[in-house]
Amino acid sequence: MAKKKTAREKLAVEKQIKKVVLEKAFGGIAAGDEMLVSTPQIVDAYIADIPFGEARTIPQMRDELAAREGCAGTCPMSSSIFVRMVAEAALEDLAEGKTVSEVTPFWRIVTSKDKMVKKLAVDPEWIDQQRSLEAG
Repeated sequence: MAKKKTAREKLAVEKQIKKVVLEKAFGGIAAGDEMLVSTPQIVDAYIADIPFGEARTIPQMRDELAAREGCAGTCPMSSSIFVRMVAEAALEDLAEGKTVSEVTPFWRIVTSKDKMVKKLAVDPEWIDQQRSLEAG
């Protein structure tokens, strides 16, 4: 049986962005408009570029990524999957001894109240703590 890939390994898989013209409305994007399907690496880079002390929401990220690519919107499903992948990879790195400053700061886009936090191996209070440490 094949060994299950780590989040870090999943994040490292190179993917290409896709632009899809929607046949019917989806995720707040109208039929006929172009939807961006980003990549885990682009989402990781986006989160890593959020300045210390600042935060974004996943919808803000989707809007900014779509605007960069000239699309009407970004796929909400894949975006959430990729944000979770980034968070899981950061948590793996922390568990292996990296410091908070050495990992992608997923807490700048994920709040303790987000549904995905229930699926992450982290205490939601830790996320709140990281956010308050940066709020200064």
